[in-house]
Amino acid sequence: MRFQGTETYVTTDDLSVSVNAAITLERPLLIKGEPGTGKTVLAAEIAKALGKNLIDWTIKSTTKAQHGLYEYDAVARLRDGQLGDERVKDVANYIRPGKLWEAFTADETPILLIDEIDKADIEFPNDLLQELDRMEFYVHETHQTVRAERRPIVIITSNNEKELPDAFLRRCFFHYIKFPDAETMAQIVEVHFPSIKQRLVAEAMRVFFELRDVPGLKKKPSTSELLDWLKLLMADDISPDALRSQEAGTVIPPLYGALLKSEQDVHLLERLAFLHRRERG
Repeated sequence: MRFQGTETYVTTDDLSVSVNAAITLERPLLIKGEPGTGKTVLAAEIAKALGKNLIDWTIKSTTKAQHGLYEYDAVARLRDGQLGDERVKDVANYIRPGKLWEAFTADETPILLIDEIDKADIEFPNDLLQELDRMEFYVHETHQTVRAERRPIVIITSNNEKELPDAFLRRCFFHYIKFPDAETMAQIVEVHFPSIKQRLVAEAMRVFFELRDVPGLKKKPSTSELLDWLKLLMADDISPDALRSQEAGTVIPPLYGALLKSEQDVHLLERLAFLHRRERG
């Protein structure tokens, strides 16, 4: 099993090496990088390239490690007991398997995505150490051990909202997805818009990268936002000439709502544009 990207996902050599190294070592691949650099999509593309099933466990602030193993619905069992339901005699009827259980018992080796692990409590990664190491866990209510016959390929993403514990990091293969350079970005655009005018791409990317370089931006526009912007530029038939006169800090780009996501950044560009006009005037 070797991952080299797909028709819809442009990968760099170092990312491909990291994915294949994690598969060879049978360790979770921990992916970090700016929002919008394709961390979450990567797992789906690996699944597509390798012909594997994707099991997606999206982490929230309220998610506990136990949720990934199983949940015991004691309330439902108590209610059924009061109603005289025969199902209460078998506690297994009230065990709800989690995403790890699903991955461990899959018929074929799956891709398990643990998405945005840093959104959970700081203890969450440590609570999964044993299960990810041994690829098994014990169900106390039914006295059974759920064990992976085929070790899943585990992809873990993080946006660096919290520092992950050292003990957890030691068990992972780490890769940081760098923001695409102009050449890689052009390839990404070509994949999504194969018939787009190259003059429009060239001017849009120039404005885009200049905008990312503006000091003080709260949130730099990402790859996904560039793609949204290009789609709007094409839909509104904005000419490359209309973008050529644009210069970061001198005027806000047309349809800027696809690129800028906070009023602070809009006000920053407005102030820079005002200062530029005053200096020229």
